[in-house]
Amino acid sequence: MSFSPPQDVSRAQIEDLIGQSVEDLSFYRRALTHRSVLRDPSDRSLRSNERLEFLGDALIDLVVSEALYQQFPEKNEGELTRLRAKLVSGSALAQYARRMELGLHVLMSENAAQTEGRDNPNILADAFEAIAGALYLDQDYAAAAQFVHERALEPFDLEDVAAQDENYKSQLLEQMQAEGRPQPTYRVVHEEGPSHNKTFTVETVVGDTTYKQGTAGSKQQAEQEAARRTLEYL
Repeated sequence: MSFSPPQDVSRAQIEDLIGQSVEDLSFYRRALTHRSVLRDPSDRSLRSNERLEFLGDALIDLVVSEALYQQFPEKNEGELTRLRAKLVSGSALAQYARRMELGLHVLMSENAAQTEGRDNPNILADAFEAIAGALYLDQDYAAAAQFVHERALEPFDLEDVAAQDENYKSQLLEQMQAEGRPQPTYRVVHEEGPSHNKTFTVETVVGDTTYKQGTAGSKQQAEQEAARRTLEYL
């Protein structure tokens, strides 16, 4: 059965989608226009959602940064940066878009729609960013920030996300795997104190390279601290 992509979006559709009123509908039409639906290749980057995507990307980074800065006063810059990266990654943005069923509203070519374009993570993430950019231009920063909070932050327990983010050994392993490097290992370089109250110092080793050390009351905690300091160094 063939599928005909939508040819336009209505004010009612957009207002239901974003949960806010709309002034200039053209911003949202642009935000939902994928480059595949435009015939003139020389005009695609200007008439598609790519410029709004650029604006929305920066705006989402700012809104999420503000929220994390306020909620986690005890976290340092590196920890906040890693947590933000998890919340604004392409896969995360695509997840927010799927929850809104945003893919059903994207204006794309019939060929793109039939090749699973409506669930394509890149298309969904770009459309989510572009909608945020459109809200900023049509309304103001507060309206765009409200959209990001409602669609990207409030559905999640940020404390729980942050707790998951603190498995630094897993993070370091993922980074080394992504870079094609050996799996990190951890070597105890110093122990002190009585058996019931020992302190361990552990260093991180990747291949032939020794990185940062961590000290804690257990080997496991010391390894986590060593991995955390290595991630910050890298």
